[in-house]
Amino acid sequence: MTSEQISDPSQPEASSATAPSATSQRQRASQLAQAVRLELQKAVIGQAAVIDDVLTALLAGGHVLVEGVPGLGKTLLVRALARCFGGEFSRIQFTPDLMPSDVTGHAVYDMQSEQFKLRKGPVFTNLLLADEINRAPAKTQAALLEVMQERQVTLEGRALPVPQPFLVMATQNPIEQEGTYPLPEAELDRFMLKLRMDYPAADEELNLVRQVSRSARADMLEVAPLRTLLQARDVLALQKIASELPVDDQVLDYAVRLARATRSWPGLAMGAGPRASIALVRGGRARALLRGGEFVLPDDIKGCALAVLRHRVRLSPELDIEGLSVDQVLQQLLDQVPAPRL
Repeated sequence: MTSEQISDPSQPEASSATAPSATSQRQRASQLAQAVRLELQKAVIGQAAVIDDVLTALLAGGHVLVEGVPGLGKTLLVRALARCFGGEFSRIQFTPDLMPSDVTGHAVYDMQSEQFKLRKGPVFTNLLLADEINRAPAKTQAALLEVMQERQVTLEGRALPVPQPFLVMATQNPIEQEGTYPLPEAELDRFMLKLRMDYPAADEELNLVRQVSRSARADMLEVAPLRTLLQARDVLALQKIASELPVDDQVLDYAVRLARATRSWPGLAMGAGPRASIALVRGGRARALLRGGEFVLPDDIKGCALAVLRHRVRLSPELDIEGLSVDQVLQQLLDQVPAPRL
């Protein structure tokens, strides 16, 4: 499967005699997405669900916040994706002294021309890794707000678009709180998905240790052997195909009912807004394409619901004291909100 087999949405329509049918285009797109999934699984062992979620965000054009303790492969996952995707890749290591201009860029005075020139920051890329995003103060975190939503950066009064596609993958350590700054609600809401990376299963960890101990690098897996399967235009083509997958009105209604249920659910002090409903449908379409489906099923919506909702709701204090997690409450909601039968 090669990337050239998917038509480029930026190109003019071919004649009806040569244009591939929508069904064959969708099948090729699905095969390419599944090939990327298999490639990522070679480097990131024991995190199949997280890989699926990251590909869901890529196909849906959303941003991802990955949470997990150190050493589970959060950064490795982004590096592996960058390797499979031939676009531009930038990494920002967030620290307490990082300034907003270090993220977006700034104007510098050029002595020769005696004029100010704009020096673009690392956000002008296709795939941005914001490593340990909660280590930077709110002012620096807020530098990402405009670019994540509007896909542009305002520098010296000029609105500069970032390259397309554009995906932010941020990581944070949920355990360590000292010297960190919790992400504000407005920033959290910009992330389409919040993923939790957990410890791998015993057999997967055994396989991981076996592979790493053979590697020339001390304690990490290599991403160099991974094949580059996607270019920027291919990702845009995949996103266009995913966005056109049919969604039945009952499935659309199910997504909205799930988001609305969080606003009055016992144990939740704050529910999800309309952006969550939109993310559920976009995520459902991406998951349908990833599994090779021709339309969106309720299970596609349900499959990405935890990742879409967990950072958009807040537990009531009494449940927090009891030790219940957001995921447990949301799972009860998913079990009790009836899904349509198609």
